[in-house]
Amino acid sequence: MKSETWIFVICTFFFLLFAPAYWLVTSDPTGTSALVMTALLTLLISFYLGFHAKKMEPRPEDRNDGEIADGAGELGFFPPYSWWPLWCGLTLALIVVGVVVGWWLFVIGAVLGSVALTGLIFEYYRGEHAH
Repeated sequence: MKSETWIFVICTFFFLLFAPAYWLVTSDPTGTSALVMTALLTLLISFYLGFHAKKMEPRPEDRNDGEIADGAGELGFFPPYSWWPLWCGLTLALIVVGVVVGWWLFVIGAVLGSVALTGLIFEYYRGEHAH
């Protein structure tokens, strides 16, 4: 994770250097504040990754003597296909349209959204992909 940390540190310096330059060239407060906030966010990620990189044992790609075979094995759990994110997105769109059109549509979207969110959360406890 040290390489990822350094990538975000470099991005932080880039945004910190170009925020004042952007202000001097354009005098745009919106873009300048966006660059400053982006620099702060990359700094936050840099601290997080650096903190955890010190606590973790080095991965094979972080060691100088690491071999390709050292990274063999199970990489983790990758979920299969799922229809629940589609239904969650559609019910969120229904909720947003309900705010514009009428509150009755908002209520229908909220009820359907709670069903879709429950299905997404409990997807791996029932049905074909149950553990």
